[in-house]
Amino acid sequence: MLPDRNDRSLTGRWWRSLDHFSLGCIFVLLGVGYILVLAATPAVAHRIGASNFMFITKQCAFLVVALLIVLGLSMLSVKRVLVLAFGMGALMLVLTAMTLHSGMDIKGAKRWIALPVMSLQPSEFLKPCFAVVAARLLTMRFAVAPGGGGWFLAGWRRGLAERLYTAVAQRLGHQSLPARLGRQILRPLAAPFPGTLLACGLFGIILMLLQMQPDIGMLSVVTMVFAIQLFIDGLAWWLTGTVVAMMVGAFVLAFTLFPHVHSRVMRFLHPDKGDHYQIDTSLRAFAHGGFWGTGPGEGTVKNFLPDAHADFVFAVAGEEYGLWLCLIIIGLFAVLVIRTLLKLIGVRDPFIILATTGLMAGIGLQAFINMGSTLHLIPTKGMTLPFLSYGGSSAMAIALAFGMMLSLTRKRPQDHSLDDDFGPHDDEAWPINPPLHNELLSLPPRRL
Repeated sequence: MLPDRNDRSLTGRWWRSLDHFSLGCIFVLLGVGYILVLAATPAVAHRIGASNFMFITKQCAFLVVALLIVLGLSMLSVKRVLVLAFGMGALMLVLTAMTLHSGMDIKGAKRWIALPVMSLQPSEFLKPCFAVVAARLLTMRFAVAPGGGGWFLAGWRRGLAERLYTAVAQRLGHQSLPARLGRQILRPLAAPFPGTLLACGLFGIILMLLQMQPDIGMLSVVTMVFAIQLFIDGLAWWLTGTVVAMMVGAFVLAFTLFPHVHSRVMRFLHPDKGDHYQIDTSLRAFAHGGFWGTGPGEGTVKNFLPDAHADFVFAVAGEEYGLWLCLIIIGLFAVLVIRTLLKLIGVRDPFIILATTGLMAGIGLQAFINMGSTLHLIPTKGMTLPFLSYGGSSAMAIALAFGMMLSLTRKRPQDHSLDDDFGPHDDEAWPINPPLHNELLSLPPRRL
């Protein structure tokens, strides 16, 4: 039974502050994921000589855990989401580094750590955590009022600098040599927190680790998410152009240095050359399914594609259920991403704006890469379709991102976004926030 408007309990206030529409879309995605697991995994299990229900049982458990993660994280305050992102991000960064030494080698890449029940891919969890941590580092300058408190004792440092300089200037004069030297010496104490440099340094570490695995697909998603956050944060136009040029240069470098990247790009540009078995089989599945599909369990693509339950699950959906289900899947991801970004127009907290944008950009890009490569719109890349592909790491990492998104976008008082409660007891008490443009357009461009 759902809480009513008069329910003053913690659960009641949480439920009223939640984005019910987004939660409903997430439930639908979980349901579609269960249906596609039923369709795709028995054939894969039969090929490897396992029980037909092995993958189904495991994925059902993963989806249940994912649902609990979404609901549990949606109850957290913004402050606790931030603590979780820092803590889990640090842990997953260490585990990502460990994969280089003791990770499972699958198809020439070391991205996974073997566990008793599942294989853990730490970089999947690192992606949403980095989006939240980077958002906090980039917006640290907003958290400190002049002369006030803030992160890392910023207000105390500024106050100390002002008092020391005032004492020296009053005794010796403002233009005296000690006072002029004091201004230069004390300036770092009063400087704003170097969040942008720290965020860029953290991104550089992640980039290096992903390149060494190698995982070019995950590296590309993390890079694009961080570039989007920098742009929204007010990156100067010339620096924006520099970032885009660096991304293009990095792609050219990857094309030159990594044989598998070179092979996939060349096969995409020259369809008449090389091995196109997976893509050709995938496209035939969509053609076979038509608009209404062949019917549940009647598809054949899952019998031939080795990754039909993971990277090519969208082809299974297209063959057995047809174009209509594919359009629903695309619509669900589009609505979740676009609707969440539109909600940010009325948010004043820069951290929530950047963190939510990063989370949804990561989910949207991952879905686009999977569906685009399945339809041969982009070069093939082994990346799961959120909540629809088989995999415990993928399901739980996507649940982590969705849960943090639901927590960050809950209705809160505009001046208490870091509080631990759920805000006012009455829905009518919520203040109306002014448009985002009035808050951000008055800020000076970000300069490194």
